Amino acid sequence: MARPRFMPDNFTLCLIAVMAVASLLPVRDHVAVVFGWVTNLAIALLFFMHGAKLSREAIWAGATHWRLHLVVFGCTFVLFPLLGLALKPVLAPMMGHELYLGMLFLCALPATVQSAIAFTSLARGNVAAAVCSAATSSLLGIFVTPLLVMLLMGAEAGSGDTLGAIGQITVQLLLPFIAGQIARRWIGQWIEQNKIWLKNVDQGSILLVVYGAFSAAVVEGLWHSIPLLQLGGLVLACCILLALVLVLVEQLARRMGFNTEDRITILFAGSKKSLATGVPMAQVLFAGGSMGAMILPLMIFHQIQLMVCAVLAERYARRPEEPEVAVEST
Repeated sequence: MARPRFMPDNFTLCLIAVMAVASLLPVRDHVAVVFGWVTNLAIALLFFMHGAKLSREAIWAGATHWRLHLVVFGCTFVLFPLLGLALKPVLAPMMGHELYLGMLFLCALPATVQSAIAFTSLARGNVAAAVCSAATSSLLGIFVTPLLVMLLMGAEAGSGDTLGAIGQITVQLLLPFIAGQIARRWIGQWIEQNKIWLKNVDQGSILLVVYGAFSAAVVEGLWHSIPLLQLGGLVLACCILLALVLVLVEQLARRMGFNTEDRITILFAGSKKSLATGVPMAQVLFAGGSMGAMILPLMIFHQIQLMVCAVLAERYARRPEEPEVAVEST
């Protein structure tokens, strides 16, 4: 039987289920400590697999397209934070102060890797440039995101030791990624042959972190402090932010003279935020119960961006095959 079009994907359903289980059966005390160690190992494995999956040839193929990459990084690390700050008079009353801080954290995060590349490929964009931009954005985020969090949130940021946070994130995310790149020469072919079921490693790691985060948040009284009306405001705020970013990114790429394939790449690499990177970073940057409120905007934004970008990618994919006359942007 065909899957109903309104039905969310399996991963979204799993996220909802994990949040429900954490709300009813949160891990506590010593069990939470052990669960935290298991989660850290799962995250290290996740980024090890990211490193092993990415082809150096594909990265180098797109690395020379520096104008495109600068636009993507500008959208990810400049446009998003500026919009987050500029929209405070609108967003903060809609969702409350705590969730608005989570929105600012979302704005400071790097772009996605897998979905940005997948949507660019589906839409017949510049896949090599998408690989390079998304991967580099993810690595830059290890250093840039903690600094942006401190700039955007100031004294309200969860960690006062920015350098210490960068060090922890580097150990937890970057070192496993580098180890994966080194190991690619031995396991790269096996990774390619098994990438379909290895996707479960990615999603399983995220689900573990979400369960731990919401367990801590529930123990601290998350659902008692966030009314249903604020949750509705959060969904609307995520829609507003994504719509603004998509319009501004597309117009910027068009005005800068990029061809259609490059505009597609900029749109999908510059408008998305990474759940896979954001959740582990939140675990380092924010303490205890505050983490649940910090990642809730990211989780909702992530699902909305996937649904909207899937529709956009399909529309681009249906465009006719016509030669494109455009300014060369290498």
